[in-house]
Parts: sequence; C-alpha cells; structure tokens
Amino acid sequence: MLNLFKKNSILNIMSPLTGEVIDISQVSDEVFSQKMLGDGIAINPTHGTVVSPCSGKVILVFPTNHAIGIKTNDGIEILIHLGLDTVELEGKGFKRLVNEGAKVKLGDKLIEMDMDYLKENAKSLVTPIVITNSDKVKSIEKFFGNAKCAQDLVMEIRKA
Repeated sequence: MLNLFKKNSILNIMSPLTGEVIDISQVSDEVFSQKMLGDGIAINPTHGTVVSPCSGKVILVFPTNHAIGIKTNDGIEILIHLGLDTVELEGKGFKRLVNEGAKVKLGDKLIEMDMDYLKENAKSLVTPIVITNSDKVKSIEKFFGNAKCAQDLVMEIRKA
C-alpha cells in the first residue's frame, strides 16, 4: 500500500565548516575514499569552527576530539572526522565544545580547531562528513564548491 501521508523523506545537511567541498572519493585515505564507513562529502576547511550540520543529538565524541557523531532527528547518523590521521595528535589542536548526549541544532558550535597547529602537525585538514547508517538512505545528492558553515547545503539525503 502506498503511504501517501509519509513525512518529508528529504533531509538537508548543511556545511559544518567553511571551506571547499569535494567528493568523498577524492579523499587521500582509503577508509573514506572507498566509502568503508559510508558515503558523503569532504571539506577542505579554511576556518576552524565546526558546527552542527543539522538538528539532532551528539552520539559520539572521540576522546581525542578529532571526530564527532550526530544522529539527526530523523535517525540518520553523521560522522564528522576532522582531518586525516588526526587521532595521532592525541587531542592537540582540538577544543571540544559539546559532550555526548547533547541536543544540537543547525549552527551550534561543536569543536574549535587550532588551524595553525593542525596545518603544522596534521597529515591533512580535509574533513570527511560521512553518513554511517546507509541502510536508512535511498540516495544522496552532493553539492560541491565553496561553502560557508551552517549556510550552504552540502548533501540532500533521501531517506529509505
């Protein structure tokens, strides 16, 4: 039977960072480029403020503050992984602004990155934004180019 009264099945994910949006397949780490964790985009950031790309709940903040997970109000799980191989920095260069369990809305600050420190010490600042529960996703439309945090659309997700 057709569900004619189904809630809006499109979820907009706004940019969590200011910078250039590229396809996940261009990331120089196979875990991301091969979509082992899921599909998405990546951003080469120009500023260090990381904000929530949508409303939801913080479900994971790595102890080293280099990655954060958000579950949207629609049940889509988003991983924001700040830079590549940044776990090796043991938390240096990242300032956590939220904790697991926090409810967030679009534009709420999550993490501040020390861009000078990270440019000197990180392998790369390219930040993958990945949908980790792809079973809940029918399709993802991606938007590339320059984006401003909390202002520009980077992914339009059609839910399964």
